[in-house]
Parts: sequence; C-alpha cells; structure tokens
Amino acid sequence: MQQLATIGAVYIAPLVGLIALYWIKQKNKSRNAPKVYRQAAEPGLLEPASLHPVIDTVRCVGCATCVGACPEKNVLGISNHTARLISPSSCIGHGACKTACPVQAIELVFGAATRGVDIPLVGEDYQTMVPGIYIAGELGGMGLIRKAIEQGSQAVAAIAKNGRRGQASSLDLIIVGAGPAGISAAMAAKAANLKYKVLEQDTVGGSIAHYPRGKLVMTQPAYLPLVGEFQFRDTTKECLMAFWAEAIAKTGLDITAGERVDAIDKDGSGFTIITANSTYHSSNVLLTIGRRGSPRKLGVAGEEHSKVVYRLIESHQYRGKKVMVVGGGDSALEAALSLSEEQGTEVILSYRGSAFSRAGVKNRERVEAAGKRGQLRVELNSVPLRITPDLVRLKTAAGEEDALNDNIIVCAGGILPTAFLEKTGIEVKTRVGSQ
Repeated sequence: MQQLATIGAVYIAPLVGLIALYWIKQKNKSRNAPKVYRQAAEPGLLEPASLHPVIDTVRCVGCATCVGACPEKNVLGISNHTARLISPSSCIGHGACKTACPVQAIELVFGAATRGVDIPLVGEDYQTMVPGIYIAGELGGMGLIRKAIEQGSQAVAAIAKNGRRGQASSLDLIIVGAGPAGISAAMAAKAANLKYKVLEQDTVGGSIAHYPRGKLVMTQPAYLPLVGEFQFRDTTKECLMAFWAEAIAKTGLDITAGERVDAIDKDGSGFTIITANSTYHSSNVLLTIGRRGSPRKLGVAGEEHSKVVYRLIESHQYRGKKVMVVGGGDSALEAALSLSEEQGTEVILSYRGSAFSRAGVKNRERVEAAGKRGQLRVELNSVPLRITPDLVRLKTAAGEEDALNDNIIVCAGGILPTAFLEKTGIEVKTRVGSQ
C-alpha cells in the first residue's frame, strides 16, 4: 500500500495537477473569447480582410492549439469548447492555425458571405488555366510578405519540375513584378539555373516601395533562395527595402525596372511578352504583380484637380497643409497617421463605413488615440461630394459641410487588372467564403 501511495504521489498527483491546470486555462480562454467577440461586433469588425480560417465545429476538439499558434493576439479563441474566429477583421491570413490543428478541423478560405474577393483561378502548382502561365503572391490573394515569398519560390520549383524549357533564343521564364514574390522567384530561378528575366513596371519592392515612410512591415521569419533565412519583426519599410537592395546586389538578379508589360500572347509552345520598350520570348510566365491594376476613384465632381492623388509617398511635402485622406484600410489609416505627425498639418480621415473593419487592430488603436489627442479628425459614415481648388464638400452623419482643403489623398484600394488577365486567357472568379 505504501508503494502504491508513493507511485500516486510521484506520478498520478502531478498528472492530475496538469490536467486541472489545462482545464483552468481552457475555462479562462472560454471566458475571454465571448468578450473579445462582443468588442469586435459592436463596431462591426466581423468581416475578414482576405484569407482566413473556417473551423469545422464537428471535428474541432477545443484543444486551443490553433489559438497558441496564431501570431496575432485575440484573433482565435475557445468558446463552448470549440475554436472560433473571435476578431475576424484582425486576421491577416498567417495560416499557422491550419498547420497547427491536430485534427484537420481548419480550412483557409477567401472572401466572406457578405463580401466576395476576385481571385484568378490557379492550381496547386500555381499554374493558371493557361498552361505555362503562373501566379503567385498578392495577385493570387496572398498579401502577407512571408507567404508571398514562399509562393514565389514554390511556383518556380513547379516550373522547373514541369521541365518546360525555351529554345536557345528564348527564356525559360519571365517574371512580371519585383515585389516579395517576384524577388523570391528570381532567386529560385537563378538557383535552378533557369534562363529568366524580371520585368517591373514601377520600382523594385512592389507595393512596399510606396508605403509611407516609417511604416511598420509585419513579417515572420522567411527563407529566400541563395540568401537563406532572414528574420524581421515590426521592421520598417526602409529597413526591408535596404535588405532587398543588398540581397539583389549580392545575388546579381536580372531585374529591369520601369518596364510595363502590355500584352502576353501565346506563341507556339511559349509566349511573346510585349512591353513599351521591347519584346521577349519565354516558355513560361510568372505573374507576381499586385492587385492594384489602377486606383479606385471617388467618381465625384472636381476629382480631376491636381491636388487629388491616390497614394502617399512622402508626408513632409504636406507639412502645414490641410489634407483629407479618404479610405478605411491600413493604407488610409497609415497615411493619415503619418501626415498628422507633420508640424502644422491638419488632417481629416474620411471613411464611408461605420468602423475601420478592413484595417489592422494596431492601426485602429493608433488612429483612435490620435483622434483623442486632437492630432487628426476622424469622420466615419462620410463621403466627399464635390472637390474645388480650396474646398471639399463632405457629407457626414451630421449633414453636409465645406471643409477647407489643400490636398486629398484617396486610399480606396485598386481595381484588379481583370481586363489584362482575361485578355491573357486567365479566368477570374469571385470567391465568397471559398478555398
């Protein structure tokens, strides 16, 4: 009996203690999840921005592994012994939850029931319905830097595996776009000894190059061919751009900036890629361009004035000005915050919605704090009606008003280059809560 008591003290008691601790933690998580969900529901922050998890409640065992795996705080939670998305608008599509789930109860999907997302159709190897044309990164719905980097190199691996090689006078691969996915793809192509070239219509870095100065770029550890693993957390745009420049210089990538691709035509077993400057022939094409084919405009009288622009590059040029930022996503909030830090600049942030449901939680918190300090003026449920050289007629919840104005920055997103894609033969599908 004494021996059994000893065994119980040594083995059973600690096990019971661990089980009790586990259930206490589960109870605490279950208690917190409804509260977080209510906090998200009150301002209407229940719509995921893009890629997000859908949990099979029948399969889910409530182990909270997904909650612990998610890099973002209070995005997933446990409610009634089941995992759920408790702060949908804060989800930025890491996908770590799906990988961590031990019972395969999580699927990652695009779009929500109330808002579809236009996504080009691609296979598991990133190949479109046009054999030889591939898509990776933001155009395919993956805006997260780490995921875009992974997709770029994975797409090139698929191209190399398919064994499609050009003739002596042609390239194996043309990569269109020099953002994270395009740079990663170029490195993978060089590592695989493919004959390749990168064409970028703007500047190296893609959309990151046009982020406001000092913007925090959220990244996780990522792997680049020829470079290896690199780690950035809460780094700035400038640091990441410097890293890209150094990596490109060290690896000697073949990138031509300022060359826009106007058409991709099928040519025998390959493709003819036509730009304003030249014509190329390649067996394969990888599109790593962004989703902003052209900026979405307001469609109001006076929008043609030169004071209206569609992205913020340098905030200091607006110092001492009266500026209105229009939009409700991260780019709009970051632009407004950056401008509000300039001496003498008066900023109005106008958004048609009742809450910034498309923006990240950190940006929402920063805007709320800046508003309370009087650093900027936030006008939800508002839309510009008319623009003149020195005024903006703004419709707000309180009525219409004329606001003195020197400049307007419209950050309303972009229009998917659907016409270009369809002309190339690529099918685009609106996904509403689908994989």
